[in-house]
Amino acid sequence: MDWGRAKMILILSFLFLNMILGFQLWNGMSEQTQLAADTSGLVEELNRVMNAKNIRLTKELPNEVPKLKEITVKVNESIGLNEKIALSTPTTITRILAKGAGKDDPARKEIQKLDLYQFDAVASKDGMFVFNQTYDSLPMFEVKTELYETEGQIVSYRQAYVEVESDDTQKEQTIIPAQLAVRSLVENYLLEGSVIIDVRLGYHGQLYNSQTQYMAPHWRVALGSGDIYYVQAFNGAVVIPQTGIDDAQDILGGAKSTPK
Repeated sequence: MDWGRAKMILILSFLFLNMILGFQLWNGMSEQTQLAADTSGLVEELNRVMNAKNIRLTKELPNEVPKLKEITVKVNESIGLNEKIALSTPTTITRILAKGAGKDDPARKEIQKLDLYQFDAVASKDGMFVFNQTYDSLPMFEVKTELYETEGQIVSYRQAYVEVESDDTQKEQTIIPAQLAVRSLVENYLLEGSVIIDVRLGYHGQLYNSQTQYMAPHWRVALGSGDIYYVQAFNGAVVIPQTGIDDAQDILGGAKSTPK
């Protein structure tokens, strides 16, 4: 064997591989730079259309633009669906939200899988605190645990829980930025003087009286008036606004009545 020639081939192979990896790294950095530039332009355009209609944002918009896919979920009826359950040991919302030692609160342990839920301040109201079940750290807006308060104590709860079904046919797609979703609303839907109090990425679906539900990534845009808009995060389609988030149909109501 000609070891000199073999050595040269190996060296050239490694150089070629390094060139490919270097190009991929450069290409990735270029895409990130382009995305940052595009987002900057979207922010400027959004500010322009908001100023024209005297619309305000009370907090900064999220900057993430992850790749996500549509999901199908199946309702787990064994976890207190559509039933208000009294807590054996009343607690407070402060203890429920506490981290560290607060997780040892007896009432918190009594509510199944509560660590898989995320507090939703927008959907909550006096006497009721809402937590959305999460999937990959994103809330599923219609899958809720509701905690009911009486005289400062959480005394009962109502819970829905779903299992996300595996679907290898669904491909991940890059979502539209929050700035683009909000700009579309400002230009075409929001009234002059509107105040946007919250913009959050999560899963939303048109839910039916069925154990299996379909959900897609949406930007949820909440107004100070109580109106809620959902903007489909792939194509920008806007769901007809609802007057107050608590008026929305959710998994907690109806699926239980489906005959087996």
